[in-house]
Order: sequence, then structure tokens, then C-alpha cells
Amino acid sequence: MARIALNQITRIFNATTAIADITFEVPDGQFWVMVGPSGCGKSTILRTIAGLEMATSGDLYIGDRRVNDLPARQRDVAMVFQNYALYPHMTVAENLAFGLRMRGADVRTIQSRIEAVAQSLGLTPLLDRKPGQLSGGQQQRVALGRAIARKPQAFLMDEPLSNLDAQLRDDTRAELKQLHQQLGITTIYVTHDQTEAMTLADQIVVLNQGRIQQIGPPQEIYQQPANQMVATFVGNPPMNLLNAVYLENRLHIGEQVLPCPAELQSVLGDSRRESAPHRLRERVANRPERSINLGIRPEQLQIAPDGIAPDGIAPDGEDGRLVAQVTLVEPLGRETLVRAKLPGVARPINLLAAPERAVQVGDRLSLRFDERALVGFDPETGDRLR
Repeated sequence: MARIALNQITRIFNATTAIADITFEVPDGQFWVMVGPSGCGKSTILRTIAGLEMATSGDLYIGDRRVNDLPARQRDVAMVFQNYALYPHMTVAENLAFGLRMRGADVRTIQSRIEAVAQSLGLTPLLDRKPGQLSGGQQQRVALGRAIARKPQAFLMDEPLSNLDAQLRDDTRAELKQLHQQLGITTIYVTHDQTEAMTLADQIVVLNQGRIQQIGPPQEIYQQPANQMVATFVGNPPMNLLNAVYLENRLHIGEQVLPCPAELQSVLGDSRRESAPHRLRERVANRPERSINLGIRPEQLQIAPDGIAPDGIAPDGEDGRLVAQVTLVEPLGRETLVRAKLPGVARPINLLAAPERAVQVGDRLSLRFDERALVGFDPETGDRLR
């Protein structure tokens, strides 16, 4: 087991920068997850750590060794791929033993490792079968077992559950978490699935366009996103983003007005003072108002007890309410996803309602929320206002 450290790793393909200035350190024994949209560079980072790609610049350490120039076979890491990569002509036992045989392990060591791994993964009854006789979940467990049997310094996993159906994915994810708790091997896991990231990770690395957007524990990433990209990528349904204008301690959202929360007012209200950052003072120096993007999670919007707002009547906003008209209702079982439109706002919002709450398309809802749930973002840079 060992730490994995990347210091300003950059990878360029034919004048195209795939990843740029990637810097983070995974402590020994932790489980880190890299997430981001397709093409953001997460698999390239994983392949660079494994030695399947070579960094154009920067330093890469596994343990205390700088491994930039080491071939993959000398880095002592085990990689689990999305497509399992099992040998179809070999039995499960032979697939589990392959990495050990290639490293010259003796027969007794190979046998004991296979037995231990097969028992921990529930593969003992399948040892004489070939991959073609196994289900997708069983094949994935064999791929995991082959990596575990080697006892590497680190596991690298590239979307290993993406080919499984929903129920099997949930079961295998739980098995992965338990295995890591038992083995304590440093693990870097790549996925586009937020649920996997939130449930598995000690720390999440959010990537976009080849650059790191934020690193932090799952709840910090969810509750305190560094920018709009993180806010809208992490969370299902994603965070609502509303274009607003700050004017005279009020937030104008389409045709409705709310009092500005104290935290945002301390940033926006001081933007013309000498203590404010120079670029912020310049931006608002010649106008009394300022554009801002407001973020709020769907689960933080609550239908007020008085429920339906009469036509033509909108709350004055003093008690933290908005009126929205329902455009779509999607029952999800334990909750109902409601899509609604605010007067004068082009982008619809999502909220979650209790299944027993009867909501229909066309209803005008009075929505309540805690003003502390609002997050402000700079519309030009996308950065969170702090």
C-alpha cells in the first residue's frame, strides 16, 4: 500500500491538452473518486498513473518513488477496466492466478491467494467455469479478484460498474466499499455516476475540460460547490440556477423580488467599497445593480402549507417565498419530481414533493425555502461568491 501523488501533471496529444496541471495526493489507504463529464480527462489521469500513458510534464509518485519513467509492469498497481478484460479460454481460477504467475509466485502462494480471494468475493463455486459461463456481475467480481490477488500498492478502477444493471450495480458497489474497509488498499476510482462517487469516496475530485474544479469530502462537494459546474454536476436532480439582479438589498428574480440573504449581501453590498477586490469594484462602479446567478437544491424548495397560490397573487418575498407554475410532474415512488416555471424566468426549476401531495400541471405553487440555502455565483466566471 502506498500514497499516490501527482504534481502538475499535464498530458498533451497532438497539440491538444487532455489534462493540465493536475495536482493532488491520495494518502495511503484512502479511497478517492474522480468524477466529471465525458471527455474531462479522468480516464487519462488514471491511465497516466498506471503507466499506460506517459505524462508530458509534471511529477508522479507512487509511495516514495518517482515513477514517470517506469513502465506499467514496474509500478505495482492493479487496474480494473470497464470491460473486465478476462481471458475467455481460462477458468476463473486461472484468471485469478494469472497476475501472480506472471510475477513468478510459487504454487503454494498462488493457491492460498486464490482460495482467500474466491471466498471473500463469493467465487468459490465458480472457480472451474470460464468467463462466458458467468453473468456480468460475476465477471466483474473475477476482474476485481484478479487485482486483489496480486496485493498491489494501489487499485485503479476505470468505471468498473458501468456495464451492470441497476440492482447489480448497487450490490457490487456495496461489496466494493466493504472490500476496501477490509483491505485498506489505496484506491483511485473513475466514474461519471454521482451516486457511486458520493457513497464510495473519502475524497472526490471533480474534473472538467482537463482541469480540477474542486477536491473535497462528498458532503462538502455537495453543500459547498466551488463553482457552477460543480453545483450542477453533483446532485440528482441538479442544483437550480436562476439569473437574478441585486438592487438595493433585494434580489430580483424575473417578476418577483426577495430580500437578499445576509451572507450574499455582505459580498454584493460591499462591492463598491475600497475593501472589495479591484475587479469587483470596477465591474459595478457605474451601475447600482449587479447580476448574480442564484443556486438552490431541489430538495430545499418546499411547497408552502397554504399550497396553491391564487392567480394574479404573488408573495411579496419578505418571508422567503416564490410563486411557480407547474409544467411537468414525474412520480418517482418515494417522492415526486416537479418541474415549474417562475414568472419572467426562462429556465425552469426542479423541486421534490412528497408523494401524497397532489400536484398537477398548471398549478401555481407557493414555494418556501431557507434563505441560507441560496448560493451565489458570479455569472461571468462561474465562481461561487464567498
